[in-house]
Amino acid sequence: MSTDPETPPTFSLELSEDLRDIRGWVHDFAANVIRPGGAEWDEREETPWPILEEASKIGLYSLDFFAQQSLEPTGLGIPVAFEELFWGDAGIALSLVGSTLAAVAVVANGTPEQVAEWLPPMFGEPGDVKLGAFCASEPDAGSDIGAIRTRARYDQATDEWVLNGTKTWVTNGGIANVHVVVAAAEPELGVRGQASFIVPPGVAGLRQGQKFRKHGIRASHTAEVVLDEVRVPGRCLVGGKERLDERIARVREGRRSGEQAAIKTFEASRPAVAAMAVGVARAAFEFARDYALDRVQFGRPIAMNQAVAYMLADMKTSIDAARLLVWRAAWMAHGGKPFDEAEGSMSKLVSGEVAVRVTEQAIQILGGNGYTREYPVERWHRDAKIFTIFEGTSEIQRMIIGRAVTGLDIR
Repeated sequence: MSTDPETPPTFSLELSEDLRDIRGWVHDFAANVIRPGGAEWDEREETPWPILEEASKIGLYSLDFFAQQSLEPTGLGIPVAFEELFWGDAGIALSLVGSTLAAVAVVANGTPEQVAEWLPPMFGEPGDVKLGAFCASEPDAGSDIGAIRTRARYDQATDEWVLNGTKTWVTNGGIANVHVVVAAAEPELGVRGQASFIVPPGVAGLRQGQKFRKHGIRASHTAEVVLDEVRVPGRCLVGGKERLDERIARVREGRRSGEQAAIKTFEASRPAVAAMAVGVARAAFEFARDYALDRVQFGRPIAMNQAVAYMLADMKTSIDAARLLVWRAAWMAHGGKPFDEAEGSMSKLVSGEVAVRVTEQAIQILGGNGYTREYPVERWHRDAKIFTIFEGTSEIQRMIIGRAVTGLDIR
């Protein structure tokens, strides 16, 4: 180990100047545009199109921004940006980043030509904002991705795939410009016979089903997507037919099939989802801390009471620990390092549960005020719960981690 003072450090948790600038820029938008609209759009339970338009005008809601942050050299571009957005408001922020899951599905599994053709229509441009949607879950296939019933049948005569089925819990479902749908091409092979398909704008047979009225993240549109004889060109099979045929052949020969499309998409997205949870938790902590410093009872700020101060200490410590797990997972993913011990799931598990606990503690610190809609912490608590449910429940994350650390097929 060199002791030369001129030798640069090989390890640092300090963000680069560029990343600090991005963090500040995103934070300003979150503070000045997103947070002031949080309560209104939560009550309206509608996609906040005016805020998406404002974000598009400054380049925050754009393919270019998300691509640049995905390619940031340390891998921390997306987690840092997402934490700030969700610090502002989780429902509005999810409307801003919801298209990225569909984009990740194409980037992670698609061809360069598919990436170039289909990612821009997921975001649109100022004055013509568009959305993307990733459709995986079904009424009878949530955590059990192998139980997907949506079918994909290849029509060789027309070189088209025909999709039939119903998807549920779809962010931007039915209102998106481009939908990416996970379906079973070879149902008898279970999860190994599944593939993802791009449904272009305006294709007949795709419609929105039920729109869900949710406990939290209510500014984000969540709905069913019904597919009735939806025909898409052969080139819309993500990754291409040749790759699918090779994978199916390996499975039939008893060889490994490689990573399944939906699972690969979820794994790639976990550090980003975990960063969202960290942003919500941080918002609640900061609000509760400031409240505790200002609120006077028995002649002194309530922050001077050990019960409150210790709670704030636990909140801050758990948030920082969660962020470190997120940064590690994001750094590993960017560097192509495998999650041998389920580091992505660790970040998602801890961050989601920290968000729920910290937002509940924030309500407790505010007392009766925290339970009213006059203060944002009750909304943040409602928003936080989703992070222990979507993109893999906490129980599924524990199962994945358990399998990784024991080598056993835990179920």
